[in-house]
Amino acid sequence: MTHSDQPRPLQSRASGALTGKVRVPGDKSISHRALILGALAVGETRISGLLEGEDVLNTAKSMQALGASVERTGDFAWKVNGVGVGGFAQPKAPLDFGNSGTGCRLVMGAVAGCPISAVFDGDASLRSRPMRRILDPLEKMGAKVVSGGEGGRLPLTLQGARDPLPITYKTPVASAQIKSAVLLAGLAAPGTTTVIETEASRDHTELMLKHFGADITSVQEGQHGRRITLVGQPELHGANVVVPADPSSAAFPIVAALIVEGSDIVLSDVMTNPLRTGLFTTLREMGAFIEESEVRGDAGEPMARLRVRASKLRGVEVPPERAPSMIDEYLVLAVAASFAEGTTIMRGLQELRVKESDRLEATAAMLRVNGVKVGVSGDDLIVEGRGHVPGGGTVATHMDHRIAMSALVMGCASDQPVTVDDTAFIATSFPDFIPMMRSLGAEFS
Repeated sequence: MTHSDQPRPLQSRASGALTGKVRVPGDKSISHRALILGALAVGETRISGLLEGEDVLNTAKSMQALGASVERTGDFAWKVNGVGVGGFAQPKAPLDFGNSGTGCRLVMGAVAGCPISAVFDGDASLRSRPMRRILDPLEKMGAKVVSGGEGGRLPLTLQGARDPLPITYKTPVASAQIKSAVLLAGLAAPGTTTVIETEASRDHTELMLKHFGADITSVQEGQHGRRITLVGQPELHGANVVVPADPSSAAFPIVAALIVEGSDIVLSDVMTNPLRTGLFTTLREMGAFIEESEVRGDAGEPMARLRVRASKLRGVEVPPERAPSMIDEYLVLAVAASFAEGTTIMRGLQELRVKESDRLEATAAMLRVNGVKVGVSGDDLIVEGRGHVPGGGTVATHMDHRIAMSALVMGCASDQPVTVDDTAFIATSFPDFIPMMRSLGAEFS
């Protein structure tokens, strides 16, 4: 595995006002997809702003193992020469995705449409996470699980379909990973592959497939859903991709600036895709000052400059239909809710139970150990904010990067320091998180 086997504890304590201008890393979702679609395209793809965290680098290595040429040409700049749709080669060794569920599940979809077999593996955390709901539709398309653990757990051998079948598939939950796996497998199938969502999930795969030349449409289905239709066997063409700054990474300095008195920070080029900005919507409802300017776009993805100032926050109720647009941000939203006045109720968080850890219970534990009154009712998280957080606790991260970063943000404004048991896994998504936060004035030691 690429991470250190030695835990790296860290303590965060109350700081002075956070100030400065930063660009958080490139969006992880876009980075994974740019590498995978570049590998499935014909010709050269140039990617700038790629997130160079362990998760994405493992996807880059897997594309190389499957026959694509993948080369780093400068800081956050990469070049991919692809093999074409259905053109992956048999890998000589297992594909190791480390801690990355997204990379693993998307590549399963891409491999499912190729007449090869591949072994998928990862670290202890990824091995504990079930893959069955990804594998179910892929098996309907002709792929076969040759070997694997209970519930489709890794290590797992997937035999791709020699003649993949197009399907119409209704996703059981709002999941961009399920949708994307089906669409990536559908690239190699003749005819039309359709995915139906009752709740719309992130649309990065659809936007990027269009950018690379696929014939794909997305129309409204019901009140909150989408029907996505892909015409199979296109010739994807290499394309240039500018990766916007990751809103999920931006969430951490944003919440830190909101809760640390006197803070005023600027973040550049943050993705503002409406299917990713549920946190910004919620924080504004809570009274946050988050100002957008310099709006522009690339590869169908909008981005903007964000200015964030310390704000008095109030408790709100977050509706369940907002969950797909902020599923990775509930942890740090819970931190913001802890510093708000009044109760915040976050509804419909069942997806948090199948992430790197059971994030719903882990988030509640993070708050409790630092003196915050919190409850879990079914799949709802209820945080009783009192305007301040006592702190003083040690947070168990469960090898989960977002728990570690959320706890460190909490310590920036808590009465007593907050300690996390291990920060090693932060490198999977945000390698420069600690130095960047220190550059803004955070006190980590």
